[in-house]
Amino acid sequence: MSFAADLRRAQDDVQTTLDGLLAPFGDDPVARAMRYATQGGKRLRAYLALESAALFDVPRDRALRVAAAIEAVHAYSLIHDDLPCMDDDDLRRGQPTVHRKWDEATAVLAGDALLTFAFEVLADPATHDDATVRADLVLTLAQAAGAAGMVRGQALDIAAETAKVPLTLDQVSDLQQLKTGRLLEWPCRAGALLGGANPAPLLDYAAHVGLAFQIADDLLDVEGDAEKAGKALRKDAQAGKATFVSLLGIEPARSRARNLIEQAEVSLLPYSPKGANLMDVARYVVTRDR
Repeated sequence: MSFAADLRRAQDDVQTTLDGLLAPFGDDPVARAMRYATQGGKRLRAYLALESAALFDVPRDRALRVAAAIEAVHAYSLIHDDLPCMDDDDLRRGQPTVHRKWDEATAVLAGDALLTFAFEVLADPATHDDATVRADLVLTLAQAAGAAGMVRGQALDIAAETAKVPLTLDQVSDLQQLKTGRLLEWPCRAGALLGGANPAPLLDYAAHVGLAFQIADDLLDVEGDAEKAGKALRKDAQAGKATFVSLLGIEPARSRARNLIEQAEVSLLPYSPKGANLMDVARYVVTRDR
């Protein structure tokens, strides 16, 4: 099966899993907003969870629950990121953002509910029969998403924009490792946790992929097509934000992304040939158009 076909299969499987897990919440506005926010998307984080778990022959139904959890956290982060007090975006994936389709209060509550839903999914014995593994999944996701992880990265980003103080390249790299990288790293860690394996090579892979992903995002913000991206572009330059592109230039940034992907592929050598799909993910990160 080609990478594109395998990714589509994963997208379909994760959507089915999310739909089933969210169905019991009913049909009130918050529940509808939760389901709305988890529709579509690249499912890159979910795919990393599925493929990392597959390296260790983890049953797919368990890996799909972990994939659903990380997608719920990602959806929560996007809902809050789009709010007027944050990035103030009207479109996400080509559709109205949650606070535009409903209202700000519903958006905040839907995001909060998706975050806690993720921990509920991970803590359920259906995810793993070993309570220690479930606890480790919950702990590490909390660390990746919280005040020492993604939330801290977002706070640093807002602080830099508010202060109008240009960041250095090292500061942008550190910020993005938190804001974007931690939620790309966690599904790789989770796959190893499910399989009772050492996550170190996968974490090294994820660190390189995470930075390359952000550089690709910065390039898309400059060069991309807003219709394909499904959201407003050129906002970083308008806001005067320091990005990999503004600090390095377009071609040096592209070259750095390619170098990071080469390093990510080296990290996967211990898993050859089973890591082929993860190598395809790394290459996809820097060639995507949305």
